[in-house]
Amino acid sequence: MRDAVTAYRAFNRFHTQLVGALDPHYMGSDLTLIEARLFYEILNREAPLASELQEALGLDAGYASRILRRFEAQGWIVRGRGADARQRPISPTDAGKLMFGALDDRTRAEIELQLEPLGAAGRATLVSALDTARALLGDVNARHWTLRSFRAGDMGMIAGRQSALYAEHHGWGRPMEILQGEVTTSFLRDFRQGREQCWVAERAGRMLGSIFCCDSGDNAAQLRLLYVEPDARGLGIGEALVHECVEFARASGYAKIWLWTHSVLLSARRIYAAVGFEIVSVDMHDAFGEPEQGETWEMALGG
Repeated sequence: MRDAVTAYRAFNRFHTQLVGALDPHYMGSDLTLIEARLFYEILNREAPLASELQEALGLDAGYASRILRRFEAQGWIVRGRGADARQRPISPTDAGKLMFGALDDRTRAEIELQLEPLGAAGRATLVSALDTARALLGDVNARHWTLRSFRAGDMGMIAGRQSALYAEHHGWGRPMEILQGEVTTSFLRDFRQGREQCWVAERAGRMLGSIFCCDSGDNAAQLRLLYVEPDARGLGIGEALVHECVEFARASGYAKIWLWTHSVLLSARRIYAAVGFEIVSVDMHDAFGEPEQGETWEMALGG
């Protein structure tokens, strides 16, 4: 695998050229890319100050000031009252909005041309990859995710991802993959509407995690196959999935909900304990190769 720093820098060079970042006339306009970005912030903020714009974009104060003076000279912005130019609110003029609107139209048209060969599937893959990259690099705006009920194609993906992750992190190979396949197949084949459900967490079409609520008989629900992708942990997805499962079981009238997990799955165990599950039994087994401590947890639902 390529060194991450080398790959990151190579992509930066590729993208810089792709978007024309070094062109002094970005998209055929009178703006550089930095100037266009600054004007975008002016349009999308409520009367921002020069100091706010400078900080938001990480620009040198003198450089930002020179750009704003040019905008003002062109009649694209006006400043409010104040002795200190950095503390005077900035607003776009109609001429500025017209100028940027034309630039925005050209930019969208150019991007459409670049994306046209990808097709719908390629575009979806690109959007998912871009959102993942932004989230990994710390963009809080790219961390938004949603929960949904399962749909066609999910079971194979869930079984595949969990099997791969358990093999990578715990060495649980073929026996775990067989179990994953059996659980997901049984869920689909014997699905009981209103008594069972599977939820998927996703962002921009990419699966980030899942959980199952299954009917195990005797008016008891079983929480099964909770997982969250490693790069999506810390976003509250695991907690949300468990909460959804428990509340579904409660609303469905189950008297209790239980689960089987392992002592090495520390993050999942913390979530279970926080929700109100308690350990009722422990068993040692070697079903997945090496000896492991299995644990059965339960919680009364009052059904």
